[in-house]
Amino acid sequence: MSCYVLAQLKFRDVAAYRRYQVQFFDVMRPFKGRLLVADEAPRTLEGEWPTDKIVLIWFPDEASFRAWESSEAYQRIAVDRMAGAETVSLLLRGIAASPDTEMRNETRGG
Repeated sequence: MSCYVLAQLKFRDVAAYRRYQVQFFDVMRPFKGRLLVADEAPRTLEGEWPTDKIVLIWFPDEASFRAWESSEAYQRIAVDRMAGAETVSLLLRGIAASPDTEMRNETRGG
């Protein structure tokens, strides 16, 4: 089952974080992750959002995420991420099918 990493970041050292960003895709690519959202100017629709950036990453399964997160290559660049931003990260489980897909199947008798 797919999983997502949702991270909220508050910058401390933008230069350190930018060093992390430059290397991010090369490190993630072998683990089949996909960066879905990386927004440094999200619009708050409700409530207060006290951070600077939101990131959403997709992985085909939790094993791929764990392999990426614990890899030597990621650990090496994560030093700059941790120096560059205070981060709250969540690991989210995906769903097998979206409610919209299920609804379409039901209307077709499937």
